[in-house]
Amino acid sequence: MRSVIGYVVCLVVALTIGYTFSPKTPPQAELLVTHPDRVQINGLLNLGSRVVAVGERGSILLSDDQGVSWQPASVATQRNATLTAVIALDDKRLLTVGHDGWILRSEDAGSSWQEIRHDSDLGEPLLGVWSGGGDSVMAFGSFGKFYQSLDAGKTWSPQALDIDSAHLNGMAGGNDGRRMLVGEQGLVLRTTDGGKHWQTLPAFYSGSLFGIVRLSASNWVTYGMRGHVFVSHDFGETWTQIKVGNQLPLYGHALLPDQSGLVIVGAGSSVVRLDAKGELVGVGRLAGLGTLTSATVVGSRLLVGGERGVLQGSGGSVAALVTTQVTQ
Repeated sequence: MRSVIGYVVCLVVALTIGYTFSPKTPPQAELLVTHPDRVQINGLLNLGSRVVAVGERGSILLSDDQGVSWQPASVATQRNATLTAVIALDDKRLLTVGHDGWILRSEDAGSSWQEIRHDSDLGEPLLGVWSGGGDSVMAFGSFGKFYQSLDAGKTWSPQALDIDSAHLNGMAGGNDGRRMLVGEQGLVLRTTDGGKHWQTLPAFYSGSLFGIVRLSASNWVTYGMRGHVFVSHDFGETWTQIKVGNQLPLYGHALLPDQSGLVIVGAGSSVVRLDAKGELVGVGRLAGLGTLTSATVVGSRLLVGGERGVLQGSGGSVAALVTTQVTQ
């Protein structure tokens, strides 16, 4: 009897080992479905045929159907660090930046990404990335970190700015050399020569500014904490506050088609619409979407990202919200 029991035990152990090390059937397709409503999104990029979203835990999501469904991109070295911004140099070459000085680069419209830079020891986040065209790129972030690349993001060199280690949050500009940088404590920097020389503008606000938008060579908009929005019609010489009627911080924006203005989004699902000169058109909310950090226009629709991802509710995609409905 004991021999029989011993035989059975040995058989069970052998079967268990065999199963453990045997090739497994791939998981069912439904288990691999991406849930973009469970990932905080910090940056959105519309390439026309594709939308790219980046966010927490190194998430890079791709949609080839205007935001209805999403798939994860391939990241060669996944650090699980938060990504904060994404830009396109052209229809194939993309760059994204994030915490721990992380910089990733793609040459296939976001399908796959390679690590260019990472600094886990310092652990300081990059908060934005900007390009004025061609192969020149700037990345910036906490404690005055400012880097420049002249080879489309392949190599980077630090640039010194006289800003007393202030956080840099947003940048905008054009191909005429006019650019602006904004950051904490109302910091606004201006250059007329493509960044060779920067001028710190006189303070007009003491809170953090999170974004800057160029509407034309003269017309600029900046926004940030407590619902503060400012417009300048003289390239930053003077600024006028736009009263939006609430004190919710504003974190991201999207330029509207045909140079018709912009939409700014923020906490409490708030949406602020300005026209092409930076004048207030309207203020509203996208009910139930939480804090919004980013936006882009896909066709005639507004796609937003934030703490609840890029998909909202049973209706599927936030892209189903028509821009004119949001901004009336």
